[in-house]
Amino acid sequence: MSDTSSFVKIGDLSRRDVLRQIALALTAAGAMSPAAAQEVHRHTQEERKQTGKYTPKFFKPQEYQTISWLAELIVPADGQSGSAVDAGAPEFIDLLCSQNEKLGHIYSGGLLWLDARMRQQHSVWFLEASQEQQVALLNELVEAERALAAKDTSFDPNFVYRQFRDYGVDTRTDLTPGVVFFDWIRKMTVDAYYTSPIGIKDLGYVGNTAVSKYEVPQDILNDAMRRSPFGPA
Repeated sequence: MSDTSSFVKIGDLSRRDVLRQIALALTAAGAMSPAAAQEVHRHTQEERKQTGKYTPKFFKPQEYQTISWLAELIVPADGQSGSAVDAGAPEFIDLLCSQNEKLGHIYSGGLLWLDARMRQQHSVWFLEASQEQQVALLNELVEAERALAAKDTSFDPNFVYRQFRDYGVDTRTDLTPGVVFFDWIRKMTVDAYYTSPIGIKDLGYVGNTAVSKYEVPQDILNDAMRRSPFGPA
């Protein structure tokens, strides 16, 4: 995990503890409320106000660039509102990963898998591939997710992340790690978007009700996916 000593001081220790609790809840009980997500946004926004920019806490530069591009694909800008990047989704994800080792494994392992898969298919890193090649790979993961769900109704993406710790997967035959990673980044990107000022304006509604688990409502997820080049999940 990257050094977090440069984390900007935006309040007392209790606020940082709250942030860590929010992050840990994602891979523990899976609990997160819109108010908790907005607290994460407040941390990143405060840093921007104090320093003029957000500095990644967990991801290396190329990893952060990949996360940002994936967020752009998941919720692109349209004629009415900005994209997930405009809404701060990459910062949202990075900050939570910096506070939760398990969540960090999901993303660092998933990014490794994504690059390995693309290199196997086209001999380039994911970011070096054409958008057509990138979208084709993401479509492959969406289709694999549907197939897994249809074949095994007990399939739980939150459980499978453990195999990311050592990246001990066979990328020639196993799409499951990629499916798990894309499921997480898709849901967290949409969640970040719809709890940001841009997303709240897009929804036209501000909710403050806690949810029992970390899950974007399916109708909102489907709407966001329709804005993506690879279609609804």
